[in-house]
Amino acid sequence: MGADPFNVRAVQRVKDLKGREGKKPILIVISNRDQIHRFISEPSAAFKLLADTFWPGPLTLISRATVDVPVEITAGTETVGIRLPDDDRVRALIEMCGGALTATSANPAHEAPGKTAAEVRAYFGDAIDLIVDDGSAQTDRPSTVVDASVNEPKLIREGVIAWAEIQKALNRDARVAGGILPSPFGRGLG
Repeated sequence: MGADPFNVRAVQRVKDLKGREGKKPILIVISNRDQIHRFISEPSAAFKLLADTFWPGPLTLISRATVDVPVEITAGTETVGIRLPDDDRVRALIEMCGGALTATSANPAHEAPGKTAAEVRAYFGDAIDLIVDDGSAQTDRPSTVVDASVNEPKLIREGVIAWAEIQKALNRDARVAGGILPSPFGRGLG
């Protein structure tokens, strides 16, 4: 579900429609890399490396948010997750909407994500202003989410991109965490 991330009323409406708890951040999808500066204050070396390696693609990177990012997006964490999708049509739509949109799955909290326009309509009826129908969702796996706001990047959610692939990319660059990264379970891997 997309809304202008700087429109607090629209973001709150998305949260209300989903029945989403207030302490859960909302990620942002961007149309191109030029949008990063609107959301991220100082991308870390890990952020830059992972963006260069996996974007556009199904990787959401978390970093320190700029002061302009509303608390409705960060949920008070002072961080924000952003992703550059790998679908040209999706990026074009995001660009037409100002270059950035919130990106939550189209479903009420604790329900399966809607995979088709019909499923989304069944969940929300006329409560949504617009449903873009581009056929069935191509995957039922979410994006991988990595917190790159810290010295040692942390896996938040494994999705389409395996954590092992993320670690391999990070370990190729000795500037990131001295070439030694934690596993998602706390044991160091080299």
